[in-house]
Amino acid sequence: MTDVEVLIVGSGPTGLTLACTLAERGVGFRIVDRAEAFFGGSRADGIQPRTMEVFADLGILEPILAAGDLGIQMRAYQGDKVVWEGRMSDPVEPTPSVPHPNIWFVPQFRTEEILRERLAGLGARVELSTQLVDFTQDDDGVTATLAVGGRTEQVRARYLVGADGGRSTVRKRLGIAFPGETDESTTMMFADARVDGVTHDHGRIWQVGDSGVSVMPLAGTELFVVVARPPEKPDEPVLDYLRRTVIEASGRQDILVREVTWHTTWRSNTRLAERFRDGRVLLAGDAGHVHPPTGGQGMNTGIQDGYNLGWKLAATLAGAPAVLLDSYEPERMAAARTALDVATHLLEKHRRGDADAHVRGPEVHGLTLNYRGGPLSRDERADPGTVRAGDRAPDAPVTGADGRAIRLFDLFHGPHWTLLAFGAAHAPTVASLGDRFGPVLRAHTVVRQGEPADQDAVVDSDGHARAGYDLTGDALVLIRPDGYVGLVASPGSIERVTEYWAALHGAPSRETPAVTG
Repeated sequence: MTDVEVLIVGSGPTGLTLACTLAERGVGFRIVDRAEAFFGGSRADGIQPRTMEVFADLGILEPILAAGDLGIQMRAYQGDKVVWEGRMSDPVEPTPSVPHPNIWFVPQFRTEEILRERLAGLGARVELSTQLVDFTQDDDGVTATLAVGGRTEQVRARYLVGADGGRSTVRKRLGIAFPGETDESTTMMFADARVDGVTHDHGRIWQVGDSGVSVMPLAGTELFVVVARPPEKPDEPVLDYLRRTVIEASGRQDILVREVTWHTTWRSNTRLAERFRDGRVLLAGDAGHVHPPTGGQGMNTGIQDGYNLGWKLAATLAGAPAVLLDSYEPERMAAARTALDVATHLLEKHRRGDADAHVRGPEVHGLTLNYRGGPLSRDERADPGTVRAGDRAPDAPVTGADGRAIRLFDLFHGPHWTLLAFGAAHAPTVASLGDRFGPVLRAHTVVRQGEPADQDAVVDSDGHARAGYDLTGDALVLIRPDGYVGLVASPGSIERVTEYWAALHGAPSRETPAVTG
């Protein structure tokens, strides 16, 4: 029997995000997957703005940007005539508080490759052909049985995370209900294919009855995504069916689906597990919630699950009180419900044939999802502003004490908590908290242009930081490791911060490992 702190079952985007988050914090884990080879399809290719911020924190933003694009123009045809032209969303410019305001399109297989490359750089890897057979748990941990290459292996872990998809073995073994509905009348085939006779400059949609056929360039590749109704004859070869269907829909004999590299048949499936935790076993991603593909909510919500859970597991393993890990389920279950509502609403627009069914607005971006009123969110102001405890912490350009132009997100980057102390009068507070907590809490005074600035201060030269956080007077804003506001106090004091911290981590001390992020 081998011992590990966390056993992750499933190596999709959710499991990989969790693994990277744990690896950055020095947590011992294994990540296993029953598959013999890594996933090779496009599937979820829309990366939402909030997920882009997560990827920036994980250190993979540059390869993600290099692997994709902003999406392409789409044209709907009747024969050779263009009857509609547009995009899912028109690109917008970054703002001081939102550096990545647009959906970025990357095939899922490439996103997973980039996450695995980051994981390898952190000294870990995915174990393929390794299947979870069974597990039992007690007060101290989980004993799991893995099947590897014809033999079985016992693993003892302090926690087990099921990130093993909609058909989750972990969820089924726990007996957790997965209520929802599957609509067999709403189905669609998605295929990654090589297609001759079309260019990559725009996507094409041909209306066929109450449905349609589309051929869309797949970002960063020479492939196209072909979408059509599934064949009525289940034994018809996929290549033959798509080849015939595209010609019939387009009326063009010169378009040839030459090769299919991956395909799947999607059925309208909307489900939410009754709970995301059973003792020392937790669910994340599709194991806990399954979404329609409309709006690109499924993968992104799963990635946020992994990002939320990782720092909490690390702190719990280091001795933090139960409230920290207990907050995972209520926070992420509420987020999953919201994402399901968004995706379902967009699906209904497609079913009705609404003219704007392909349009995507800010509701899909993940920037407004929040944990207000949650167990980790404390706003002590009598009259809170537009940004409150539980909200995503906005970015802003500021100037470092050395005169360099930086951003608040640069201060947040890493596994630590961040305190933004607005007002030069908070300089003693910043110095005291830095001495008490050490590197697990990095405190910075945020001062106006012309105010005194010490080595821990940043200068809000253009007022974007105060505007972003909707602050006028002095205030203390404590930012969680996952980029959400935990505490807001105005004007705030050392006592307010230490009381909040003690509730989540125990008494503050440089030597106390329980205060790790």
